[in-house]
This record gives sequence, structure tokens and C-alpha cells, in this order.
Amino acid sequence: MKRVIYVILVLILTALVLKACLKADVPQENMTSSDIETSYVLDYYPYIKKNVTINGVDYLQSEAPVGKFGGTFVSSTIGEGPKTFNPFNSKDNISSQMSDIMYDGLVTTDVVTGDTIPKLAKDFTVNGCEYIIHLRKGIKWSDGKPITADDVVFTWQNIIFDGFGNTSIRDSIVIDGKLPTVQKVDNYTVKFVTPQPFAPFLRMLSSPIAPKHVFEPAVNRGKAYFDGFLSTNTNPKEFVTSGAFRLKEYVPAQRVVFERNPNYYVINKDDQKLPYLDKIIYLIVGDINNQVLKFEGGELDEITLQGANVARFKEMEKHGDFTVYNLGPNTGTMYIAMNLNNRKDDKGKYYVSPKKQVWFQDKNFRQAVDYAIDRENMVFNIASGLAEPLFTPETLNSIFLNKDIKGHKRDLNKSKELLKKSGFYWDKAGHLIDKFGNHVEFDLYTNAGNTEREAIGVMVKQDLEDLGMKVNFKPVEFNSLVNKLMATLDWDMVIMGFTGSPLEPNGGKNVWLSDGTLHIFNQRLERDLNSKRYPFENRIDYLYTQGALQTKFEDRKKYYDEYQEIVYDEKPLIYIYSPLIISAMRDKFKNVYPTSLGGVTHNIEEIYVSEE
Repeated sequence: MKRVIYVILVLILTALVLKACLKADVPQENMTSSDIETSYVLDYYPYIKKNVTINGVDYLQSEAPVGKFGGTFVSSTIGEGPKTFNPFNSKDNISSQMSDIMYDGLVTTDVVTGDTIPKLAKDFTVNGCEYIIHLRKGIKWSDGKPITADDVVFTWQNIIFDGFGNTSIRDSIVIDGKLPTVQKVDNYTVKFVTPQPFAPFLRMLSSPIAPKHVFEPAVNRGKAYFDGFLSTNTNPKEFVTSGAFRLKEYVPAQRVVFERNPNYYVINKDDQKLPYLDKIIYLIVGDINNQVLKFEGGELDEITLQGANVARFKEMEKHGDFTVYNLGPNTGTMYIAMNLNNRKDDKGKYYVSPKKQVWFQDKNFRQAVDYAIDRENMVFNIASGLAEPLFTPETLNSIFLNKDIKGHKRDLNKSKELLKKSGFYWDKAGHLIDKFGNHVEFDLYTNAGNTEREAIGVMVKQDLEDLGMKVNFKPVEFNSLVNKLMATLDWDMVIMGFTGSPLEPNGGKNVWLSDGTLHIFNQRLERDLNSKRYPFENRIDYLYTQGALQTKFEDRKKYYDEYQEIVYDEKPLIYIYSPLIISAMRDKFKNVYPTSLGGVTHNIEEIYVSEE
């Protein structure tokens, strides 16, 4: 509660009382931390869509005010842009974001209540292990062909279950080594059956559905071919989509352009097909500083702000053409990871040098690093007070957050005690030496262009050098960093982040299961999948599996509480802080109803440009 009050005071003292349409925009003094963490349940978004049938077509009808058709919305991405446009090959956030614009799933998340609601599905029923999905009749792909049960069965059976592309979805729904089954009941009805009751499965049905007539030839040519299918070199005319927009143009390192899908199945109150906007453009801006400059120069219509820029933007807002919105705690996490890999590559060389293995695999060493990190200083200087220290893999707004984990302040004396327990000592110059006489020196990586992570890296370097460690901080291009983390495995320590959900921990299964594709701190390549696990890895495997098999929230939470306790104790990932999500958007856009779960543009099909 003290941290919450501290953030409130900073907001007041820096004149950051954020003007938003959110009813609980800035926490009030009589609110509890629980109010803040579950603020998404409040009614921010006033218009609920409903099913309507017109001439035999099952549309989803918007109840939002009718707007004007036309116009362009310009946003941005940092880095080098998407790596693929194939939603089933995506392994990075930008590629997933681009895919989400083009491909809808059977269900989605209500951005107010967090409930799972129909999307491509008209409705669904769940009876134990059986899920009956009724599709909307008469809706079409962007090329005019009907969306049917054949597309759904093909997507799940022939792409996801058969392990094409990124297998994260498949890995997340394996239950005791078994996959669910899927079958066509009729042209517009599909039945899924899970091997056991499996709480996360309904939400997993938000995964995109592929047009069978487009994807089947690629699947038939094998996994190697599929890995390059719908790449960034593909002619936009080859894309067939179900979402509100379809790809129009991609210029590498410059922009991605989407145009409205004329066959989209969402309509307004006048029965006109949405979206209102003609185009969405994502400028590829390189880094956050360029992003800010382009917004200030009027080139962007929307931006997510880092804490250091919020005060200036709030001052500019008074006489500007935009509004700043506070969306509450970030649903993602930032962390420090050490490489715990103790294996060799195919040439017989250790991924991590033996002396560093001794350090990183030592829990005392990892805990010493954790106690040396000055999170409060980072919150104040990097996030300008608009954040809170984070100590668990579940975010501060997660309904599964273990609130018994209180965290701690920076304590260098504690760090030194832990290091001494493992035989570390300091030479006359203050350099940290291990029990074998080796100077403690290692590389610290993050992705170049993300100025927030780069700033964190500078402070982590200083914090650890206060312990006598020599830290070589190396921001590198994102693709190169991903290759190190996922393929060559030749790295020491890294600052990265994961996206997440405050509603469902099972989305992190590919991170926490020891054979997961994003098990970043001890990544196993295919040839290493049967290698020995650390005891805490085995326990987390069990807890994560059991947590998904329970059907009651209370039963699930006890398993997820324990996994958070293990992570806090073992420190395979060391969490840093959880910032508030602060966004700015041009006032010329209407039907803008931000929420903590959905962000500013969750209802992009309803947003329009005003004539005012």
C-alpha cells in the first residue's frame, strides 16, 4: 500500500493526474491494492456487441455510435519490423501484433469483465471435457469464400496439433501427453474434446483460424516449406484474412500498411459493414526516441509512453490535439535472466563456459544479484515513479498474483553474505573473486533501440559493479539477440520481457515447462529435450500441469501460488518492475474507449475519424 501511495504522490507532485475516459483512471487514496490489480472489471467500455441475423448471415453488431467511413490511423513499431505475417510462425510480439489484425479466433476476451466471449463463433457450450462451437453462418473470408467448420478443423488438426510453425499453442494444451480432439459436426458446428477437464482450453480457442483453401497447399509441402509461408516477402495479394483488415503493403524497415476487409462480419447499428477506417499504417521507427519525435511531429496518431516522457506529454496535452490515457499496470513483465545451461553444442563446446556455469547455477549467486538490484531507484529514475517493483512472474494486476510475496529493498550486505556462503571473496581492489580464483566477469545483453531496457541495463551494470562484478553491457539488434537466446545459446545474462495475461497463467506454459519453447533461462534444443532437469524445474513442471487441470479458481491458485514462491526463491528469472501503461491518442478519433485489458485500440473496427 505504501508503494501505491508513493505512486499517487508522484502523480500529484508532477501534475500527472491523467485525464482519461477510464472511470478508475488514477487510484484514489481510499482504494486498496486489490482495487488497482483488478481494475479491469470496472465498466469502462459501454457498448456490448450483439448477434444479429440478416438475410441468413450471422453478424456481430456494434452498439457504439455510428461513425464516418474513411481515413487512416497511423501507429508504429520499434526495431526492424515483423519477421513473418504467418500467425502460426510468429515468435515475436511485433509479428503477432500484425497477425492479430488480419486473423480472428473463435473466441476473444471481453475487455471489461475478462470473460471469454464469441468472435468467429456465434456461441459455444462447455460440458466438462466437451466444447461445442457454433460458427456464424454466411460470413466470409476476405476473398469471398465462406468461413466454415472445415477451416476450423483444418487449423487445429493439421496446423496446431500436427506441430507446424511455432508450437507454443500446441505445447500449452498437451494434457498428460495427450492432445484434445477436434471434429466437424456439420458445416457450422465443431466439437472439441479434451482428455481431462482443462480450465485454460476455452481461452486458447482465441488462436487464429486459417483459411483452409490457402494454407492447405503449404501444409501439404511440409514443415520446412511452411516455415517460410506468408513471409515478409509474400505478395500482399496472396493474403486471405478474417479480421477487420488485410495486408496491403510492406516496405522493409519503413512501414506496414493494412486496408479494410470488405467482408468483415462486424456491422454498425445501420447494418453497414465495419471497419470505418480505410487503412492502418505501422511506421517502423527504429527506436523509442524516434517514435516520440514522430508523434510530436504529427506523423503518428497513437503512442505508448515511457514514464520519463509522461510529464512533458501531460503539459503538451493542455494545448495539444491528443489525450493521455492511464491504462493501469502493464500486463507484461521485465526480467533479468542468467543462462543456467550446463550442456554442450553439437561440436562438444559448452554453451556457457564452465566457470560461469558455477556462478549462474549457484542459488546464492542468483539471490545476491537479486538483492543488489535497486528497483526503487529504477522506478524513480527510469519510470519517473509510474511503476512498482515486481518480484513475481505474475503481474500486479493478475488475479493469480501471490500477494504473500512481499519482495524486499536493495541490500548489498545481504548480497555479500550470500556470496561469502559460496566461497566468493574480494581482492584488495574490490574485485569479486570466486573460490577458484576467477574474477567474476560476464556479458549482459538487451535489445538495442528499447531505451527503457537500455537504461535498466546501465543501472544493473552499476548495481552489480557495486558488488565487485565486471559487467560488459551489450545492447544488440533484436534478431541477433533472439538467435542467441533461442538457437546458439551463447549468452550470459540478459534483460528481456514477456507479454502475459492477468487472467490465465497457462499462457506462460512455454516459458515455465522445462521443455517449453521459451524456457529462456535453460533453453533446450530438440536434441536436449531429455536432458536432466534441476529439481525446481521438475517441481514447476508438476505445478503448472496441475494448475491447468483444476476447474475451480481456488484450487488452481494454490498451484500457481507455489510456482511463484519457487521462482522468487530460486531466481531463474529476476523481475524488475511493473510500469503503468500510459498511452496518448489524437482527439480526432472517436469511439475510443480504453480499458486495462484491451488498451486504446481494442475496438479498432469501431474507431473513426471525426469531421470536427
